[in-house]
Amino acid sequence: MTNRSHSFRMPDKPSLDGIEAKWVDVWDESGVYHFDRTRSREDVYSIDTPPPTVSGSLHIGHVFSYTHTDTVARFQRMNGKAVFYPMGWDDNGLPTERRVQNYYGVRCDPSVPYDPDFQPPEKPNPKRQIPISRRNFIELCDILTVEDEKVFESIWRRLGLSVDWRHTYATIDDNSRAAAQRAFLRNLARGEAYMSEAPTLWDVTFRTAVAQAELEDRERPSAYHKVAFHKPDGTPVHIETTRPELLAACVALVAHPDDERYQDLFGTTVSTPVFGVEVPVRAHRLADPEKGSGIAMICTFGDTTDVTWWRELQLETRPIIGWDGRVIADPPKGIDSDAAREAYSQLAGATVHTARERTVELLKASGDLVGEPKPITHPVKFYEKGDKPLEIVTTRQWYIRNGGRDEDIRAQLIERGRELTWYPEHMRQRYENWVEGLNGDWLISRQRFFGVPFPVWYPLDADGNPNYDQPLLPTEDQLPIDPSSQTPAGYTEDQRGQAGGFMGDPDVMDTWATSSLSPQIASGWERDQDLFERVFPMDFRPQGQDIIRTWLFSTVVRAHFENGSLPWSTTGISGWILDPDRKKMSKSKGNVVTPVALLEKYSSDAVRYWAASGRLGTDTAMDEGQMKVGRRLSIKILNASKFVMSVAGENATTDPAQVTEPLDRAMLAALADVVEEATAAFNAYDHTRALERTERFFWDFCDDYLELVKTRAYDTESAEGASARAALLIALGALHKLFAPFVPFVTDEVWSWWQDGSVHAQSWPEAAEYRAAAAGGDPAVLAATAEVLRSVRKAKSEAKLSMRAEVDNVRVRGKQAEAARAAAADITAAGRAAGIDFETTDDGELSVEVTLAEPVEAPE
Repeated sequence: MTNRSHSFRMPDKPSLDGIEAKWVDVWDESGVYHFDRTRSREDVYSIDTPPPTVSGSLHIGHVFSYTHTDTVARFQRMNGKAVFYPMGWDDNGLPTERRVQNYYGVRCDPSVPYDPDFQPPEKPNPKRQIPISRRNFIELCDILTVEDEKVFESIWRRLGLSVDWRHTYATIDDNSRAAAQRAFLRNLARGEAYMSEAPTLWDVTFRTAVAQAELEDRERPSAYHKVAFHKPDGTPVHIETTRPELLAACVALVAHPDDERYQDLFGTTVSTPVFGVEVPVRAHRLADPEKGSGIAMICTFGDTTDVTWWRELQLETRPIIGWDGRVIADPPKGIDSDAAREAYSQLAGATVHTARERTVELLKASGDLVGEPKPITHPVKFYEKGDKPLEIVTTRQWYIRNGGRDEDIRAQLIERGRELTWYPEHMRQRYENWVEGLNGDWLISRQRFFGVPFPVWYPLDADGNPNYDQPLLPTEDQLPIDPSSQTPAGYTEDQRGQAGGFMGDPDVMDTWATSSLSPQIASGWERDQDLFERVFPMDFRPQGQDIIRTWLFSTVVRAHFENGSLPWSTTGISGWILDPDRKKMSKSKGNVVTPVALLEKYSSDAVRYWAASGRLGTDTAMDEGQMKVGRRLSIKILNASKFVMSVAGENATTDPAQVTEPLDRAMLAALADVVEEATAAFNAYDHTRALERTERFFWDFCDDYLELVKTRAYDTESAEGASARAALLIALGALHKLFAPFVPFVTDEVWSWWQDGSVHAQSWPEAAEYRAAAAGGDPAVLAATAEVLRSVRKAKSEAKLSMRAEVDNVRVRGKQAEAARAAAADITAAGRAAGIDFETTDDGELSVEVTLAEPVEAPE
């Protein structure tokens, strides 16, 4: 605390109106949140800020979690750290493509030539989208994302995020593309990235591969169909399936090796109904004897279990579902007879749904459908952004090793998770469960358009076929590159797509393949070495619990391979935002609330107060009632600050040597406890505890202490009055600082009334300095005195008297009576008591008896 006199500059009528616009401009002009890059690494606190997807609108969940991070940034800054707090925008990938399609009424068709003069339609029709070239489409994506980013930034500024807006990045900008391509090339050189043609989870609507981390189960109606296969002697073998349309893709039947019913079948063959293809009967422990008839058909591919059986049993491949989700035109091998080909022709080109209906009719006609289908409901795999069930098709894709098929890497990544400090700690188990449950490597390629291209070309042989085993790669100094418009060394553009020439890799990287490098991108990896050395590995990664398996895990994977370390030392995991019915808010459920109206209605500080009331890892309900409380708190900070400054008067001092009275010292001792607890809470990433403790003290300070010392503080002639005024100002300065991480606008407003600079550039209060100012004060004095005052008020209220009513006598008894005696003069003044008696007893509870003054009767 600064020992000096102060003059005050309070407004006549303090108000929250216009406060955000005022201070956003002041903070921007003053650079109070700018990162000081001259500081050494040990003096830096760096934050890997989540880059929000800008292809839509911010919702209240963003406000909730980003406020948590901002309280951490502000606390660390006030603790003397140079805070590196950048902001990123996640603007590539499918969400942006969908937004551009709907906004402009266009769709990307790579076969359409580039039109340098293209202008989107004035009145877009999302239902009749115009096909445009890939380059034109990407140009529209670039235009729209820039506009969306401006909207997001304005909301973040309105919320009061203490971001250094000089440090921003976008996951599709040149720096991010270069970083993602550089990391990929290094992964490839070290053998951590590879291409493979294999069964792939496939979304038929978007026609793109999907990674394991992007799956979600949705309950869907279906039906079990009991179908007869046939032994060589014609005896039926009944299986039950929910996917009869894949009968033509069947490559085997499988049962559990211990299932007595099928021991004589293992090692033999049966023929498929309708198509008459001979398939083997095999044993595998994943077969469930309790499910259906206990024997299942293996198709290529119906689900992920089919893939496991196919791989481990080394079966043939007979795919029939194409990239468009329809049955392919040509029948797979084995369907040779005229009757089988005729049956297959009835399915060719059909959607999965139609193929199922037609297959059921074929089975009925052949007599191989037993009974009627039995309706069921079961979980079906979907792409988290998709509308149709996923299929599994065989495609050529890029992967990064993640421990899904390598026990050593798996063990290393689990150990990385244990090196990381988690808040709350139990979230680490979700990470470990995910890593231990991986069944394949990380699929990073997507068959989309607006993303980071793979920096790869392939030479074409004399027949025009690509040689995938000899990719053509750029050097790192050429990055970023786009293989669809740039040529590899030694080739010319007219050789593109020609025999003996080359082709560019047509795919782009999964958005997580770029976002997983957010610590490196924000830190200037291989671009600004001085910055990188000051901020990396970063200190803190805040994020949602739902993306532990995607963003957090993938970021750990990339830093483990590239940097041989964790990307940050600590992570804080947010809980869900729930609607008033305690249901998780999500766009798919249509119960999302956008924040702008709430910020305007209650103030940014009030919304931040609600957000800060939710702990890390704890689900929190959307509660406008809490925002009202936050607004009331903000107004009280304005009014209480003005009152204290008015009482203190001009040239008031914060000299702790002037604090001589027991009650004043008791208040400062209690304040020291609050500072200690709030500091410990922040250091444990428990911002909610810090707010709760500060707020409780503040209301007690206003309701009790201010009332107790008000009379004395107005006495400008006595040392007792000087003691109260100094104590009031010392406490006010501490409260402004303690509240600053939570309600930054109102605290900088009241700070400006009596101090220079921003409260956010001040040092965090230290308990020791307030203990020194308290000079041995006992918080029990304040507690006991406040309890006596509350009892006096209660007596007046019950008698329906004004708080200004006189009191004849107050009698105080109990263990804490002596503590209250130390502030007897303040009690009599605040309670307007003619007399007060104290009696120390062994009774733990303080007993207060109030004798009210007799009302004076008017003369007759």
